[in-house]
Amino acid sequence: MRFREPFLGGSAAMPGASLQRACRLLVAVCALHLGVTLVYYLSGRDLSLLPRLIGVPSPLQGGSNSAATLGKPSGELRAGGASPPLPLDASSEPHPSRGPGPASNLTTALVAPTTAVLLSACPEESPLLVGPMMIEFNMAVDLERVAKQNPEVKVGGRYAPKNCVSPHKVAIIIPFRNRQEHLKYWLYYLHPILQRQQLDYGVYVINQDGDSMFNRAKLLNVGFQEALKDYDYNCFVFSDVDLIPMDDHNTYRCFSQPRHISVAMDKFGFSLPYVQYFGGVSALSKQQFLTINGFPNNYWGWGGEDDDIFNRFDRIAHTKETMRLDGLNTLTYKVLDTQRYPLYTKITVDIGKPS
Repeated sequence: MRFREPFLGGSAAMPGASLQRACRLLVAVCALHLGVTLVYYLSGRDLSLLPRLIGVPSPLQGGSNSAATLGKPSGELRAGGASPPLPLDASSEPHPSRGPGPASNLTTALVAPTTAVLLSACPEESPLLVGPMMIEFNMAVDLERVAKQNPEVKVGGRYAPKNCVSPHKVAIIIPFRNRQEHLKYWLYYLHPILQRQQLDYGVYVINQDGDSMFNRAKLLNVGFQEALKDYDYNCFVFSDVDLIPMDDHNTYRCFSQPRHISVAMDKFGFSLPYVQYFGGVSALSKQQFLTINGFPNNYWGWGGEDDDIFNRFDRIAHTKETMRLDGLNTLTYKVLDTQRYPLYTKITVDIGKPS
């Protein structure tokens, strides 16, 4: 009697030979299934390896003209062929996927894909300005309350707009000694104003140590040097601690020329004491300040340095000669203490004594 194999096409064959062919086919299918499962497991479930294994181009691989590849962790784009970036937590600490460690130190969390948000530049004139303001000094100021009213101000008195990129990176330098009540009012009024002006700014209070004669200009030079250690500021506003703007359109930023911001003060009948006066509040770009070699260091006590500063801008012949010999290039001081408070950074310095 002839035996037919319906599953193998119905050809005549011995039962032993047909069974042998069927077993070989079954073993081959099982081996392929096991191999695919093993590759899938070892590759961390990266299916892009499967087409590569069997020689089929994958749409995720790209060719020599591809600009980027899609990274696994968060869908970020990186240059084609580049090594994946190191994880942010690369360290000797235990990690769930890197061998044993105390179970209590291991946590698992889903990481949402990150999306880069490109902010536009802040407008030339901020739409947040309110104009003239009522300035009063007859109420008590609590700096803890002021900090709570300005939650976007970071430790050290740093702030940057959240919804746009400000081109004005402003360091505000305040020469200081024993004027704490004035400083409270300054912080109370100026932080809201500076935020409405959409500045990327920091507040630096340069405190002169000791009881020798005050040297305002030298403290301003110190503030310039120290602020640049924190951030790449491109503008510097030098302000006395007792001056508050009465209109927030009077912006604390720099222009193509040095700018005298406090051009009308109530203590002078809303005018200047004389034409050359450059005290109070002034703004200079980083390059402008470097060009004039900063402020003179040899004016001890109040007065005199304002005229010298004005002359440096005006390029008066004698001042043009002396400013090369007195300024940033001859500045000496010693930082005694740096304190970063919620609303400002206070730097206490020893600037020496008059010779």
